[in-house]
Amino acid sequence: MSNTIDEKDKIILSLREENKILWERLTQFETMHAIVAANKPSHTVLSALEKEREHLERSTKPMRFKRSSSIPYVDLPTYPSRPHFEKAAEHPSTQLVVFDGCPNDPYHPSSMPIYQTSTFVQPDITEFGPYDYTRSGNPTRTALETLTAKLEGAHSAFAFTSGMAALQTVVATLDAGSVILASSDLYGGMYRLLTQVANRMGIDVEFVDTWDLEAVKSKMSERVKLLHIESPTNPLMRIADIRALCEIAHKNNVKVSIDNTMMSPVRCTPIPLGCDYVIHSATKFLCGHSDTMGGIVCVKSEDLAKRVAFLQNAQGNALSPFDSWLLLRGLKTLSIRVEKQELNAVAVALFLSHQTHVVKRLHYPGINPKLYPDVSSLTEKDFETHRSQASGPGTVLSFETGDTKRSHRFVRALKLFKLTVSFGSCNSLVELPCLLSHASIPKEKQTLPRDIIRLSIGIEQIEDIVADIAQAIDVAAEEVSSDSTDCSC
Repeated sequence: MSNTIDEKDKIILSLREENKILWERLTQFETMHAIVAANKPSHTVLSALEKEREHLERSTKPMRFKRSSSIPYVDLPTYPSRPHFEKAAEHPSTQLVVFDGCPNDPYHPSSMPIYQTSTFVQPDITEFGPYDYTRSGNPTRTALETLTAKLEGAHSAFAFTSGMAALQTVVATLDAGSVILASSDLYGGMYRLLTQVANRMGIDVEFVDTWDLEAVKSKMSERVKLLHIESPTNPLMRIADIRALCEIAHKNNVKVSIDNTMMSPVRCTPIPLGCDYVIHSATKFLCGHSDTMGGIVCVKSEDLAKRVAFLQNAQGNALSPFDSWLLLRGLKTLSIRVEKQELNAVAVALFLSHQTHVVKRLHYPGINPKLYPDVSSLTEKDFETHRSQASGPGTVLSFETGDTKRSHRFVRALKLFKLTVSFGSCNSLVELPCLLSHASIPKEKQTLPRDIIRLSIGIEQIEDIVADIAQAIDVAAEEVSSDSTDCSC
């Protein structure tokens, strides 16, 4: 045993000595360094210096690369017959999983790579590859845009740094002097964009109840160039008849944009219904994990695609490769997430509809108002309209308690739900819109009930979700003072 230890010690000492010699060689630059480098009696100073000179010549000699001319730059080698699984994908849930974002990648990855580069090398001064600069285009972003366009039935799609960047780009397609008709029940960030940014571009905005077709007709004029809608609206879940609105708008040469974030492409595809632009805050359902931000604009036609593509490049607000990859990863589970969340949301809505001692008004297209007329805010016509244009009610709902302090107590009592401005994540979220997502709307302009609570239902076990809501209902049901009944924003 001792002999083995001695041998190991000798080896270690020898390695240390060699390392010491190497270190001296690398850190000394005077002529006598050659004597140390030689380290053997048979080597002379001159021979050591000669070796040093040869080493330096090899190190500084320029490297020359021979460009292959046998393979065209844009036709990378791949399998003679690469499997194309998308041919068997008819349902969106299948498309999400089998989508092949890089069929020309020579290494055939089973998952989309992150092309984390700012620029792309060009083959020649007169020959250009498919990409030159990531602001203009990137394979990872192209994959995301291709997939979302397929899901929405769009001509093409464009990915941006946020949902607001996507909305801003659609606004920027208009000329100064144009008018935007927008839903009077609108996301707070879009209200801010229209009233404080678009007006500086010479674009005016008028608000209208988009669920009232006659009101929309009366607002049409030569200056109106865009009708922007939500359905369901956020957070009152008002239902707009998408087909009818598109028909009215197109008769007046007006384009229609819709924020489809609330539904996601697996529940509603507005382009086949007539919309020209479909916008998503990809931060929500498309991502699904609250770990990145993004926005998507899907367009109906080639001329709109050219307009949006130009703005994406000119404004420099395109989504990064890494964020594009995160969204591609999240999209794989979009269908199963929405299905689970929606089942949970319907169960929560049914539970809340029986808590009339606290829940005074329930906003959700997932319960039939004919069965719950005393609590549902929807009419039977709203209910049927939504069913005709969407394949599910979604996973977000809101309700009123009739008292702001009661609503505050409910939110503070929740243990499972996270208090946040967002929705669409795989975990359950809660917010008070007047204080969070719609706070950018001046109080005197707000039309939301101040006691309204918005719930985004997650994928947790439904028993846990309902138990948490039930105990919060009990806390909220406690006696409140008579001076806290202000229920309007």
